[in-house]
Order: sequence, then structure tokens, then C-alpha cells
Amino acid sequence: MTSKNNSLATINELIAGSVGGAAQVLVGQPLDTVKTRAQIAPKGMFKGPMDIVSQTIRKEGFFALYKGMLSPLIGIAGVNSLLFASYGISKRIISPYPQLSLPETALAGSMAGAANAILASPVEMFKVRMQGQYGGASDKRLSAIASEMWKDWGFRKGIMRGYWVTVAREIPAYAGFYTAYEFSKRKFTAIYGSQLPIWALLASGSTGGIAYWLSCYPLDVIKSRIQLRPIPPTGTPVQYIAAEFKAILAESGMKGLFNGLSPSLLRSIPAAASTFAAFEITREYLAGITGV
Repeated sequence: MTSKNNSLATINELIAGSVGGAAQVLVGQPLDTVKTRAQIAPKGMFKGPMDIVSQTIRKEGFFALYKGMLSPLIGIAGVNSLLFASYGISKRIISPYPQLSLPETALAGSMAGAANAILASPVEMFKVRMQGQYGGASDKRLSAIASEMWKDWGFRKGIMRGYWVTVAREIPAYAGFYTAYEFSKRKFTAIYGSQLPIWALLASGSTGGIAYWLSCYPLDVIKSRIQLRPIPPTGTPVQYIAAEFKAILAESGMKGLFNGLSPSLLRSIPAAASTFAAFEITREYLAGITGV
């Protein structure tokens, strides 16, 4: 592929990734709110995922399930654009051939995940802090939270809080994500050919989404708690990640590392399915226009 074609392919991936990201947020935000509240709520506040849904709707209204959506809806276009473009570039770095082996796919996914953390970290931080408000009089708007984190803690400890644990989460997460997606997609392609039916793309995306969470979930719990804390963590990333890990074990045992896993897995099915379907359809449309 020529340099010009590589550039066009990257642009196509950036645009298609932003469309996929918007689809992901619109479909998955309610269960993401349930997941985050299961991770960060004070012990005993909720009895389980369904109680989170019930209390949230009763006390704050239905649209409270979309609390914090503005941050990912604005940011996810950039996040997913970066993710899918980084994955495409990583694949081209690893091999000149269009179809990578599954171990090569895992490596490309890891590289894309590491790059993705640059934008994912602040988006996640704002989202978590919005979802960690429970409808009280002191609840803040997104703009107030962003301003407060910048003024009180600055860029590194405020806006980018949780960056290194986000990197640690994204590397295994996207290795699993892309490997499972490509494995499923290739199985369907062997049966149906290169023009897959929409349901096959949705099923492949769902498989990737489930693999994402199974690959990284305890790190996601640690990330959410670090991002919600009133003061930034101290020490090296390894030290404060280990300290949060020990704190979770002391409070809730091993099960605390998996709080909110069930809504995450439920969310991953429609969210990842819609992401990949929107991405693939948009990319195919753009390929028809650009020829790449």
C-alpha cells in the first residue's frame, strides 16, 4: 500500500471510528452508569445491579442513567477515532499483509490500547465523577467538575488522573477485544464470504466486547476508584495501583474486584456490537468513495 493510500486508510478509520464511538455511547451508557456505581458506591448503598437501576430511576429519574454521557459522547469520537486508526496503523507496522495471525492481532490491539489511553483517561475521569453523584443538592455539572479538577490539581493529577491504570487496563483489554472480534469475524467469513450479514458483524462485535471486560475488569474497578477519590494518589503508578488493590481486598475481598461485572458484560453485547457494525459499515462506505 502506498503512502497516499495509507493516509487515506487512516482518515477512513478515524471517521468510521468516530461514528462507531457515538453508537457505542448511545447504546451502552445506561448500563455503564450501573457498572460504575456498582464499583464506586459506598458499601451497603445498593443491593445489586437491579437495585441500582431501581433507586436511580426512583430518586433521580430515568435520564439519570445517562448521567455523565456528555463527556464520553464528546470525547468518544476522538477516543474511538484514535483507537481504530491506531489499530490500523499498528497492523500495518506489524505486517505488510492485510490479514494478521491472531497473536499478531493481539499485539496490534495492545498497541492501539496503549495509544487510546491518552484520550480515554480524561474522558473516563469526567464520566466516573459525574456517575458518582447521586442526585443531591451538591451535584455538579460537567463544566464545574472539569474546572474544579483543573484548578485544584492541574493537568496531570486532575484532568489525567488515573492515566497509568488506564494504560494498564487498555493493553490487555484491547488485545482481548480485537482478537475475539477477528476470530469470530473470520469464522463467519469462512461460512458467508467477505460480505457478512449485519447480524454476523453484531455477533462478532459482541464477542469482542465480552472479551474486553473479561481481560481487564479488576483494573477497571481500580481505575474508577482512583479517579473518584477526592485527592490524587501518591507514589509511583505501581505503588498506588497496588495500594488500591489492597484497599479493595480489605473492604470487600476478591469479589470487590468484580463489582459491576454483570452489567458490564450485558452492556458489552449491544454496545460493542453497535460500535463494530457502525464502524465496518461506515468504513466500507468510505472505501467505496476513496477506493482504499
